[in-house]
Amino acid sequence: MLNIYLARHGETPFNADGNRYCGKTDVELNEKGISQAGNLRNLIRNIRFDAVYCSPLRRAYKTAVTAAPDRQVCIDKRLTELDFGRWEGKTRSEFIAEAPDLWHLWNTDPEHHPAGGTGETASELVKRLSSFMGELHTNHPEGNVLLVAHNAVNRFLMAHLLGMPLKNYRKIRQQNSRLSLISFSETEGYVLEQLNCS
Repeated sequence: MLNIYLARHGETPFNADGNRYCGKTDVELNEKGISQAGNLRNLIRNIRFDAVYCSPLRRAYKTAVTAAPDRQVCIDKRLTELDFGRWEGKTRSEFIAEAPDLWHLWNTDPEHHPAGGTGETASELVKRLSSFMGELHTNHPEGNVLLVAHNAVNRFLMAHLLGMPLKNYRKIRQQNSRLSLISFSETEGYVLEQLNCS
């Protein structure tokens, strides 16, 4: 059995300021985020990981190396957060007020409409995540693997692996430095074992 532990990075100034959409904007963790990464380290301290992967963005990398200081952290650009286009750096209330039609298109059909009008579609994100997961299964057919990524990445990945419509990704919550677990076996496929643990 393969156990895939999904962690979201710690808090950033964007998260603290009304949950501004970071996307590919490369912001650091704030003091609370660094503390949260330390809490994640305590949460996973008794798990033996065969590999640790993370997004190349600094908030994810700092969380990964803090949470798993004794493991080599492998950076993979396919785990980079969704590109939110014109929504980058804005809160949801701000960009909905500017262009409510863009939010409606994304909220009802993210597979075919780019976030923020100029960013990525959910289909494009899932395509790169599927490429990553294919290699992950080849390299780690069993054992424990830690992935440190982002809010949209983790939620879309879980929705995809569990066979949910991608438009329902926002029904899955994952807070900063919280941990979720998906197992995979040939008999059961993907199973959500734990969600948003702290």
